[in-house]
Amino acid sequence: MPQNLAIAWGALPGTVRTTVWIVIVTVALILCVAYLTLWERKVIGWMQLRRGPNRVRIFGLFPGLGQPFADVFKLLAKEVIVPTNANKFLFRVAPILALVPAFAAWAVIPLSPRLVISNANAGLLYLLALTSTGIYGVIIAGWAANSKYAMLGAMRSAAQMVAYEIAMGFALVGVLMAAGSMNLGVIVRTQEGGFLSWNWFWLFPLLMVYFISGVAETNRAPFDVAEGESEIVAGFHVEYSGISFALFFLAEYMNMILISTLTAVMFFGGWQAPIDSWLFNLIPPFWWLAIKVFLIVSMFLWIRATFPRYRYDQIMRLGWKVFIPLTLVWIAVIGIWMQTPWNIWQ
Repeated sequence: MPQNLAIAWGALPGTVRTTVWIVIVTVALILCVAYLTLWERKVIGWMQLRRGPNRVRIFGLFPGLGQPFADVFKLLAKEVIVPTNANKFLFRVAPILALVPAFAAWAVIPLSPRLVISNANAGLLYLLALTSTGIYGVIIAGWAANSKYAMLGAMRSAAQMVAYEIAMGFALVGVLMAAGSMNLGVIVRTQEGGFLSWNWFWLFPLLMVYFISGVAETNRAPFDVAEGESEIVAGFHVEYSGISFALFFLAEYMNMILISTLTAVMFFGGWQAPIDSWLFNLIPPFWWLAIKVFLIVSMFLWIRATFPRYRYDQIMRLGWKVFIPLTLVWIAVIGIWMQTPWNIWQ
């Protein structure tokens, strides 16, 4: 029967197969976001000696497991209020502009050696172009609401995202130089040979810049100036409610998973097992990627529970005066290194 299914699957047109995978990945990501919110509340609760959600059950089992669905139903039931003098069209479009790039980026991410929706040779360039467009959703949301507080929050968030987007791009240039390809599948395959062959070891400064910039890019603590309630009344989405607010919420957590997956792909070998042995190879490649993404996402939560919010001037100084010069220097080091007889990336 599995062989017959494989033959039938292969006989389907390529467009149909791609559409099916898009639906599967989209549904899986939405469920992952839902339970990431539960995991975050549980983890931070444990760190702060609290219980977290433990009431809403599913079929009478597993306390707290139904909390994400309860939150979704609550947000769906709330009224979506559009301010009187707002640009109503852009006000409604802004959450979509923030969310769509977070979904579309998954088209080129290899989930296993054979599972990728689009095996594009320019996948890295596609990611850099697409992830940058999320800034438009933030700016338009702040401007369309016709609120001074939302506009101020949008400008702060956009300036922060631009600063750290540049640092993230330069960090990925180092990965591109090491792999010699913009195809994400090729980047993963160039890291074969165990965990010491992964890029984290040889490109550790770029890894740190990329991960910290990813935390700032997603407006997560301690870089969450977009939600500094005591300073700017919740930032660019202060006028949003109901499902419109939920879309911004979904985009933030979707970007967390995306940044964690890209960190695993670029620096931690993607689907590669940490040790090339028969025991580790018993675990399918997809699950190795899932384990790495889970651990990196948990780092986001750990950081939120540990560090206080930075001042805005500290955030901008770190992005412009520390991370960007650091990545430029390390790119030069890699370039010189690759011209010596000790080039390890040949």
